[in-house]
Amino acid sequence: MKVVLHALFSAAAILSFALITNTTVQAQSGIRIESRFAEVNGVKLHYLIAGKGEPVILLHGYTQTSLMWRPLMVELAKTHTVIAPDLRGFGESSKPNSGYEKRAMAQDIHALATSLGYRRASIVGHDIGLMVAYAYAAQYPAEVDRIVLMDAFLPGVGEWKNVWLLRDLWHFHFYGETPLKLVAGRERIYFEHFWNDFAADPKHSLAEADRRFYAAAYAQPGGMRAGFEVFRAFEQDAKDFAQLAQTKLAMPMLVLTGEKASGNFLIEQARLVAMDVQGVAIKGSGHWLMEEAPTQVIPQLVAFINKSH
Repeated sequence: MKVVLHALFSAAAILSFALITNTTVQAQSGIRIESRFAEVNGVKLHYLIAGKGEPVILLHGYTQTSLMWRPLMVELAKTHTVIAPDLRGFGESSKPNSGYEKRAMAQDIHALATSLGYRRASIVGHDIGLMVAYAYAAQYPAEVDRIVLMDAFLPGVGEWKNVWLLRDLWHFHFYGETPLKLVAGRERIYFEHFWNDFAADPKHSLAEADRRFYAAAYAQPGGMRAGFEVFRAFEQDAKDFAQLAQTKLAMPMLVLTGEKASGNFLIEQARLVAMDVQGVAIKGSGHWLMEEAPTQVIPQLVAFINKSH
């Protein structure tokens, strides 16, 4: 009964927060962000959509959902159609038992774009989302105009096991029945490690309201297990990416990293997989680029994406 009540409370909290946030964004910007669902590639994907014009797809990372992109959506929607899905297993998307290899998750997003009638798009990914973004571009290179990778790493590329984030190697192996039991009802405690320790300054990381929203989102049935599965899949991702990287990407690529997070590592990796790479380490920022340094990050993203015009 406690589990059921916890799940119901979590779902109600997510819906309430989403409605309040959506209303606030629309009132402040005049940009209407719609929440929709699509059945594609055997899964139900929830996504946010706004604006008109050439499409841009925004892919969130671990501990977050499509909510993280709302400030950027407001800016990009002035000139583009912006689509921000909840990845397979996250947020309001369905949470199947398998399919968390980044290559497969990218196929979900491609199926979504195709269902919406888009044959070409620019794609942006943060954290786990950057892995999915790379897998998308590597599998469908003729359908990607521009790509942005934001602070994490590419499994299987270069000296990826030496990346800064692997000082926390434990959490990449934190999956299975015992970890699930340990975090049940304690999702917020678990995520505080990421939100605080991966930030340059824990006091300038994710906002309290966002933390509550994400903790509730992952507390939904299957939410934490799905999140753990993206880590379990890294071994296969490394094999897939090593193969995909044999053909370098030709489209323009922007890499944004946190100076106090992955630093130049992801930029160096990107140059191993792509021919046209612009790399910027965001000064003073940790891993949470959108939250820690929005005044630096959002203008660079908008400027890069708008070059496709």
